[in-house]
Amino acid sequence: MSVYDLARGLHILAVIAWMAGLLFLPRLYAYDAEQRDKPEPLRSEMQALLRAWQTRLLRIILNPAMILAWAFGLWLIHIDTVARGWTFLLEPWMLAKLLGVLLLSGWHGFLSAERKRIAAGTSVRTGRFWRMTNEIPFVLAIIMVLSVTLEWTF
Repeated sequence: MSVYDLARGLHILAVIAWMAGLLFLPRLYAYDAEQRDKPEPLRSEMQALLRAWQTRLLRIILNPAMILAWAFGLWLIHIDTVARGWTFLLEPWMLAKLLGVLLLSGWHGFLSAERKRIAAGTSVRTGRFWRMTNEIPFVLAIIMVLSVTLEWTF
């Protein structure tokens, strides 16, 4: 087993965990937003449960998985730069991958900030909004995975 294969495998596992959380958290937000129309005390009980799940998902899965995905990704870049120099970072496929990582990280930040707004009761997002945006991480993942596996150029 090479060090590169180890780094790549660990990176893939971290990304899988990160993606799972990014796909699930908006669904929890949708369920939470839909509780606004429910009568008390059912609404309060369900919102308390959903908000606990949201917090745990962010703290236990999403945040550590993102940190590990970034760390293993940077390790892979280091290994590649030693082997072939820095120029591969300017290839179109790698630029697409790096842009996707930045967009996913931004989406993660948006979801984290939204959890605080939801907890404070100031969120204006609807269940429909969360369902419509739920697939953003997957679309970005398609672009990134195909970019890396095909290493396309112009």
